[in-house]
Amino acid sequence: MQERDDDLFAIHVPLMQNIPGLRSCYDKVGRLIYFGRMLDKIRLHAANQLPPDYAENLGEHQFTLDGRCCRFLGVPYSEIKKRTLAGEPDEAVLNWAHAHGASRTDEECNVWNRFIAKLGWRDERSHVLPQRIQESGLSDKPIETLIDHIEFDEGRDPVADRAWEKI
Repeated sequence: MQERDDDLFAIHVPLMQNIPGLRSCYDKVGRLIYFGRMLDKIRLHAANQLPPDYAENLGEHQFTLDGRCCRFLGVPYSEIKKRTLAGEPDEAVLNWAHAHGASRTDEECNVWNRFIAKLGWRDERSHVLPQRIQESGLSDKPIETLIDHIEFDEGRDPVADRAWEKI
């Protein structure tokens, strides 16, 4: 596989698995999807229960979902991690982020949710998705986005569940 400096996410394509305690990308905390999953990954990693392939994509790297989420909120990943590991509940961590980062309206949160749910569909990440689908043996699934891929790869069916209706 050809490595590109501007494409960190494509360098290490994880083959995911169902991990107890790791919620769906579509699950919401407050007004945001994905945020709770990021907190789950932080907790699982600290407890040595997060597989190495997942750990490679923790943090503020340019193309990670964690990094995108923190940049949207306007707070450093290190602060989210610190508060999460201190035992603060999900809502408290999110409230802190809203208070100390970029103040986000309901509409901006809706735009975030729609953006992250469609990442990989006709955008700068589109070239990564077919490779991930093939490598994980999910070519027979109706995967259109990176989040769909994660969901199918972890044993959930976002299409049958109509997961986008949770947003």
